[in-house]
Amino acid sequence: MSVIHMCSISINLLSASRDNGPQIAYVRDFKAKVQYFRFWCQQLAMPQHIKITVSRKTLFEDSFQQIMSLSAVDLRRRLWVIFPGEEGLDYGGVAREWFFLLSHEVLNPMYCLFEYAGKDNYCLQINPASYINPDHLKYFRFIGRFIAMALFHGKFIDTGFSLPFYKRILNKPVGLKDLESVDPEFYNSLIWVKENNIEECGLEMYFSVDKEILGEIKSHDLKLNGSNILVTEENKEEYIKLVAEWRLSRGVEEQTQAFFEGFNEILSQQYLQYFDAKELEVLLCGMQEIDLTDWQRHTIYRHYTRTSKQIVWFWQFVKEIDNEKRMRLLQFVTGTCRLPVGGFSDLMGSNGPQKFCIEKVGKENWLPRSHTCFNRLDLPPYKSYEQLKEKLLFAIEETEGFGQE
Repeated sequence: MSVIHMCSISINLLSASRDNGPQIAYVRDFKAKVQYFRFWCQQLAMPQHIKITVSRKTLFEDSFQQIMSLSAVDLRRRLWVIFPGEEGLDYGGVAREWFFLLSHEVLNPMYCLFEYAGKDNYCLQINPASYINPDHLKYFRFIGRFIAMALFHGKFIDTGFSLPFYKRILNKPVGLKDLESVDPEFYNSLIWVKENNIEECGLEMYFSVDKEILGEIKSHDLKLNGSNILVTEENKEEYIKLVAEWRLSRGVEEQTQAFFEGFNEILSQQYLQYFDAKELEVLLCGMQEIDLTDWQRHTIYRHYTRTSKQIVWFWQFVKEIDNEKRMRLLQFVTGTCRLPVGGFSDLMGSNGPQKFCIEKVGKENWLPRSHTCFNRLDLPPYKSYEQLKEKLLFAIEETEGFGQE
């Protein structure tokens, strides 16, 4: 049975080719959309694998040099990521960690390429001040390639973008309503203008806005000669439309173009057209909250049973720690703290679906070990809950890399 039939959805293929991507008229179910997207990625995938060797200390620059030196065709091959000096072989787990760690680096606002969408909104958007780095457009092309690679290879990144940015990835228009998720205060001010008579209120506004970049305030005309055009009841709808579009773009056209140049080299935006912005966020970042019941239900054991005291202690430990530590534990075992659409039931390993596994390995004085390619935790037969808790906390908080003992 083909992947398309397994989706059990209503899809109308108007046309489909590797060059132009699928033309989807209707898809009912999100999980089915993901299956269909994976099907297309398999069609575009190239044979053999490509090696990417990066140092943890210079992760950003090493990754930039290698991704930009390879052809788009090579980057659609199976990835074989190598951290020099570590004994891990990449059957999928090392690549998962590389995507997670590199996304944390390249999207860090410290580099001035991206910024938080607002004071209380930690989603990311392109920073209009990125031009202080003379090579910023090269970096945005690199990041475009990297994000497309994450989607193409089914890997998760560490942090997410604003919903309007996802809409741009999907090539969908943005407008006033999109402002609400990015800047609710600004959104509410525009709604007030829309719902009230500004002439009766005595407001004097023009088709221009002030913007501050690196402490310098500059005026920007929303239309030709906008600073001399008064906003009236008659033209305020145009003003609201233009000012909303400006707030969502704010002079980052060049950066956005560079991002999509890199993105489309790996994966045409057309292949994502049947997702909406929130679905794309889940596809790229995975699920945030960890469902403990789901985790327990889809965990398997080797040389332990559900009633083994070490397993009972393990789940007691997981229940006691907060969600952040749970994500760190998940990352320690699987290489990422993100989950696929179907939760733990859909975890993938090097050879396809692979449930979270806890295996009895080692001696009681050993630290736990992880095999991220197989989503497996080697849990020694500790003699007490306190000992298990101490060893697990050390493993998830202090160790880094593969082959830890």
